[in-house]
Amino acid sequence: MRMRDTFIKPMHPEGIRFVAIFAAITVGLFLLSDILGWIGVGFTVWCYYFFRDPERVPPTEEGLIVSPADGVVSLIEPAVPPKELGMPDTPLTRVSVFMSVFNCHVNRTPIEGEITAVAYRPGKFFNASLDKASADNERNSLRIRMTNNQDLAVVQIAGLVARRIVCFVKPGEALKTGERFGLIRFGSRLDVYLPDGVDPQVRVGQTMIAGETVLASLSMSEEK
Repeated sequence: MRMRDTFIKPMHPEGIRFVAIFAAITVGLFLLSDILGWIGVGFTVWCYYFFRDPERVPPTEEGLIVSPADGVVSLIEPAVPPKELGMPDTPLTRVSVFMSVFNCHVNRTPIEGEITAVAYRPGKFFNASLDKASADNERNSLRIRMTNNQDLAVVQIAGLVARRIVCFVKPGEALKTGERFGLIRFGSRLDVYLPDGVDPQVRVGQTMIAGETVLASLSMSEEK
């Protein structure tokens, strides 16, 4: 790997127009003041960095559920999946990963399977680190039928700053572990509802890497 590849990551196409807007504003700021112009340069670089889309290497072992987002585990608790997904009204273990505005915001599939439902619901914009964000905030929910015929839910939740959830997939699509399925602009959270009987292998405060950090293992639950 070349040295520059360590610091310069590819940008997701969703970010092109935002970087262009920041750059245009920066040109205008330079016309007013060099100081304001260099501040604009800083924000433009940040915007580019926000939409970075680095390659990730998912684990190859079958039955591993990985984090769908970069960030920090903010909550682990029992909760009922979003009703719009049509899953049983039974609490499952929910692992929440909070993404700050400095994290990579490209979201990745937690495990191999078929997308059986995609449901968007408008809502409020509370701080995504709060528990009530799962119930009240704007969200986009995916139901994934895994190869063992169990279901897993993953939910994109808009945060205090975020106002736009982007989802790239549709029902009927088959995805591999770690494939990109969406992103959220400018701060947000991802919730993963683990299948019944599957315990998380992470703790609150742990740092996650999307598509790589293991959240749980189906094989370990089968051995219990």
